[in-house]
Amino acid sequence: MAYETRDKMSQKGKHRILMVSDFFYPNFGGVENHIYYLSQCLIKLGHTVVVMTHAYGNRSGVRYMTGGLKVYYVPWKPFLMQNTLPTFYGTLPIVRTILLRERISLIHGHQAFSTLCHEALMHARTMGYKVVFTDHSLYGFADVGSIHMNKVLQFTLADVSQAICVSHTSKENTVLRSGLPPERVFVIPNAVDTAMFKPPRERLGSSEIVIVVISRLVYRKGADLLVEVIPEVCALHPNVRFIIGGDGPKRVRLEEMREKHSLQDRVDMLGAVPHAKVQSVLVSGHIFLNSSLTEAFCIAILEAASCGLLTVSTRVGGVPEVLPDDMIVLAKPDPSDMVQAITKAIHLLPQIDPQAMHCRVKKLYSWYDVAKRTEIVYERAFNCSNQSLVERLPRYLSCGAWAGKLFCLVMIIDFLLWHLLQMWKPDKEIEVVPEIDFASRPSEEAAWDSSTDES
Repeated sequence: MAYETRDKMSQKGKHRILMVSDFFYPNFGGVENHIYYLSQCLIKLGHTVVVMTHAYGNRSGVRYMTGGLKVYYVPWKPFLMQNTLPTFYGTLPIVRTILLRERISLIHGHQAFSTLCHEALMHARTMGYKVVFTDHSLYGFADVGSIHMNKVLQFTLADVSQAICVSHTSKENTVLRSGLPPERVFVIPNAVDTAMFKPPRERLGSSEIVIVVISRLVYRKGADLLVEVIPEVCALHPNVRFIIGGDGPKRVRLEEMREKHSLQDRVDMLGAVPHAKVQSVLVSGHIFLNSSLTEAFCIAILEAASCGLLTVSTRVGGVPEVLPDDMIVLAKPDPSDMVQAITKAIHLLPQIDPQAMHCRVKKLYSWYDVAKRTEIVYERAFNCSNQSLVERLPRYLSCGAWAGKLFCLVMIIDFLLWHLLQMWKPDKEIEVVPEIDFASRPSEEAAWDSSTDES
């Protein structure tokens, strides 16, 4: 009966989608931007999109964003690195309530490191919903943290309808970590809002070369590489100046480097830069420097290229897939190789046309194109057959000799708790939210204004 109801909800290819992740605004990052822009474009395509994330400070409850995007900030505080504390079953009641209240037909989880994402996908599969998962990061295979995360990912993706990765490198990494069949994993890259990230109208002078770095100052983003690269570049090129935007535990090392080499007048430390001000920082530079040690895609490179900056980046992860060879200079994650790459980029600067580069990025990357391709994945997921718990359990058993049995036990308990919730509070007793047509509100307001003027 529930399946029939959800089939009616998604008739004519229009879905009611729940985006779930621990990472969303007011926090800033690639995952947050991806969820927001994808949701906005899906709404414009006629779908209904709701976001579920944890509370941020005093931001709790239900909020509305541009275009009528509804956001549930559930009352859980972050436990570690913006993630909520894993509870397995603690989120089941509120996830069930949101799914029923919003008449959701499909759940889309984001980021392998998100606890809320994993738990919501688990509960959604227990309730018979179709689920899609997007992986935004690369993980290793040898360290303890990666081994644990890969096993959790294997559990979540064992019963996922379809999966999305942001690059071909990310797809290969996800397939190897999770054991998911490659034919169920799609590659849909990120995009950039080219209307926000525009180059300056007048070309910058070449008497002083400005290199911009905007990144979280952490080990994974290659902050330690910057400590070694910046003094060498400044020694080789007296007309080079650095602007560093971002904050993190490695900021102290960069400030110590600046003091040690007396580079206070050539290295500007801006601290954390709000996303709304990133463009104003980028357009003040000629070259964008990315020193990441691991990266599935890197939206920052796209934002810089859209602003007309030539990019110098480490050759890691999915970075080589992002831009054409004439728009980026790649280097090994080694200080000497990066210094050579920056020198090469400085010599290439006279050949760079910021306006032409912006136009190329605009043609290559569009959030509307990302949304259209994601729609195809949704249709594939929705056309997957509905299976009972007994039919799905063998998928979890295949996750390992001991882990498989544990995963089956987790799903069986989740199934029993779901039925207890149905007995305690039946679906029909959960109030359904009324429909609000945000698209018609401006015309209604205009009509009211005109009638007021006439009177």
